[in-house]
Amino acid sequence: MLTEDHAALGYTTSTGLAFTHEEIVDPHFEACAEAYLDALEGVGIRNRRHVLDAGCGSGAFLPRLAELVGEQGRISALDLAEENAERAAERMRDHPARARLDVRQGSVLHLPYPDDTFDAVWCANTTQYLDDAELACALAEFRRVTRPGGLVAVKDVDGTLSTVRPADPFLITDFFRASAVAPGYARQLLRGRDLYRWLREAGLRSVRQRTILMEHHAPLPPAALRFYGSACARFARQARSLGIPGDWAPFLDPDDPANPLRHPDGYISEGNAIAVGTV
Repeated sequence: MLTEDHAALGYTTSTGLAFTHEEIVDPHFEACAEAYLDALEGVGIRNRRHVLDAGCGSGAFLPRLAELVGEQGRISALDLAEENAERAAERMRDHPARARLDVRQGSVLHLPYPDDTFDAVWCANTTQYLDDAELACALAEFRRVTRPGGLVAVKDVDGTLSTVRPADPFLITDFFRASAVAPGYARQLLRGRDLYRWLREAGLRSVRQRTILMEHHAPLPPAALRFYGSACARFARQARSLGIPGDWAPFLDPDDPANPLRHPDGYISEGNAIAVGTV
């Protein structure tokens, strides 16, 4: 669902959805790659399987998916932004993994695949852009295109675990709470730890879920500093424009040596939930 807060937060692709441009998404993946790939490893994707990466973005997960399914496996990938689909295909063009690959533009709300096509569906960092009705629709589509006995895995952010130091430890969660009064992107960022319930209501069985806390300590690596510095600056500008209380001024300039993320005791955390169910 495209709401006003997407434009305010910025870093949009052609879809108009916030934080989907490669200049912000790729540093985020790089900063959190260990935890992200750990989440993928725990799904249970096996050799020779046909897997859908639903909402593949610029394709950061595709190399590891290709390794998991092997030369006899297949990968289909789909993203709403045409430029993301093109970038994902380019990323895999010279990759040594030999899995057969098909990348296309499309919506998770209307998957362009027949029933019972895949052994597994992997959907990462995508459901945060869907309102409740759209999330139910997407999960129904994931179930439809997955063979009986196959897996549906959804990973997304849990905004309630975001905190930064040295600063008010509730600064980011209070921002989400205040922004989430109206339906939109901010409210959907707080829905992560309810994913297990959504999968159950979609008719999936043997649903399991775990929450991942990703922590970054000073000195933050360049990719983490790029992503979180830019993200916090956007939050700061929107908080000020909306009149949300809090001392956001130190975060306005990501390059300022006085920015808390550059402090010798700088710290930021982010939570993700990964829910997996069987068709």
